[in-house]
Amino acid sequence: MAFYYQEPSRTFSEYLLLPNLTTKDCIPANVNMRTPIVKFAKGERSAIELNIPFASAVMQAVSDNHLAVALAQTGGISFLFGSQSVADQAAMVRKVKAYKAGFVTSRSNLTPDHTLADVLASKEANGHSTVAITHDGSPTGKLLGIVTSRDYRISRDLPDKPIHSFMTPFSSLIYGKVGITLPEANDLIWEHKLNCLPIIDDEQNLVYLVFRKDYDRNKENPLELLDDKKSYIVGAGINTKDYKERVPALAEAGVDIVVLDSSDGYSEWQREAIQYVKEHTDLKIGAGNVVDREGFLYLVESGADFVKVGIGGGSICITREQKGIGRGQATALIEVAQARDEYYEKTGIYIPICSDGGIVHDYHITLALAMGANFVMMGRYFARFDESPTKKLKIGNSYVKEYWAEGSNRARNWQRYDLGGKQSLVFEEGVDSYVPYAGSLRENVEKTISKIKSTMCNCGAKTIEELQRTARISLVSATSLVEGGAHDVMLKESSLGAD
Repeated sequence: MAFYYQEPSRTFSEYLLLPNLTTKDCIPANVNMRTPIVKFAKGERSAIELNIPFASAVMQAVSDNHLAVALAQTGGISFLFGSQSVADQAAMVRKVKAYKAGFVTSRSNLTPDHTLADVLASKEANGHSTVAITHDGSPTGKLLGIVTSRDYRISRDLPDKPIHSFMTPFSSLIYGKVGITLPEANDLIWEHKLNCLPIIDDEQNLVYLVFRKDYDRNKENPLELLDDKKSYIVGAGINTKDYKERVPALAEAGVDIVVLDSSDGYSEWQREAIQYVKEHTDLKIGAGNVVDREGFLYLVESGADFVKVGIGGGSICITREQKGIGRGQATALIEVAQARDEYYEKTGIYIPICSDGGIVHDYHITLALAMGANFVMMGRYFARFDESPTKKLKIGNSYVKEYWAEGSNRARNWQRYDLGGKQSLVFEEGVDSYVPYAGSLRENVEKTISKIKSTMCNCGAKTIEELQRTARISLVSATSLVEGGAHDVMLKESSLGAD
């Protein structure tokens, strides 16, 4: 007969951390959040470590090369979405590996025949006041001019005024050539009092833009995640169908690590894919997702370098609703972490765990780390930011960004949910939605990290490993959940976020 678990399946919201003694040296400035993400032997160090325990989800609406760079600058890692062609995903990897700090690809581009209305629409959609004018409106076309807010007046200029009549033409631009160093570019910016310096090649094609506002920011990345060649570290999602074609292309492009992206990773298909990667490349590979001891051990014995935990806990995931498969994220993580620790004691090999899904509030991240996760993977969290690849829209009086699941009709990532049947998405396991627009990745990540460090200090821990050893965690009642938030008062609006 079927096996029944007697304990209910629990979520992060059902737990709270209890404070431990906070010593005088246990302050946020002394907290180190460095964490391993690939397996290592006792007495050794992981070949890849994150400086903050954050990974962005393998999703079309989340992880492209722009977000990958922004997250690497703060110390985390992106796994570029795999529901695209092999060539396109490999190209994204190359863009991240070739990115030079301070040199950015133009994301707002128009042609001389566009109008002021197009400039204003672009500014509304992207938030960029500087628009590159190229012959074909692409970020790499022949540079013909630049438009900034100083080139027009909304009160005087008509919306249909063509760009070529008010742009700053190429002949009047100060520019740099490919090969210029960042200090040299910044010298030009300061010498000529520029806000933006375009970088072009020998054919006058636009390559990068360097902004004055990024000058100080480039010095503010002490935690940036770099490989031994000083390029940003980036991961990529793969599936169990075309990995023999995809993995070699990603490896050739310079990807640092791959992860099998599946709603249910406890399968022979994952074992075969892991073994192929191990036999044919030097790449590290994560696998999952699983929710119990058996699934974890199966993937570890197959050769996985880390294991992803979580089924059905994502904000846009409806796997549990559609199929009745899954487990509360906290319960799944606790069991897998126990299995990981027992495996380490038995073999001397430490397998990092990624908690994927179930994060609603920032404190859930701290709980996940305390329960044994080495890092967390998040989709909704990152989808809200400027750097995510989706559109920013205004609905009513609020700005939102689009966010859709890989199992939705929009993404149609059937490979992620394939069980050996028809090569198509027969039914949805995710939804298409909006999330509130939240601004820049850097500002939000810094705020979240501040919360985590503060909580760790309350728990008397200065590292994630110490938090996992000493944390005290309590179940809470439904009444306690109400008591834990603001209650019995009339709230005023606050400018400080409470995510």
